[in-house]
Amino acid sequence: MDIADDDIHQHILARMQQRGVTMEEIQMVLNEGQDAKDCKPGTRGKVMKFQYQKEWEGNNYEEKEVTVYYKIKEEKVVLLTVKARYGSQF
Repeated sequence: MDIADDDIHQHILARMQQRGVTMEEIQMVLNEGQDAKDCKPGTRGKVMKFQYQKEWEGNNYEEKEVTVYYKIKEEKVVLLTVKARYGSQF
């Protein structure tokens, strides 16, 4: 699944920045991630863990877990939101 920059709604861009998620991570999650188990009916989700080994908001974290929720409309991916968790051994 490919997402173009102009496919990203301003709400999603704001959440990406707020939660420290990059466009490259979203692409990787959509293409390589596992199915998210907490999706609402009619919604799809993918989740993936990344080795992080960096600081986020003043704390150092080993891993970062990114979850992308989306729908498919007319054979096109429509992103709904993106979440990130920082920590280890999710």
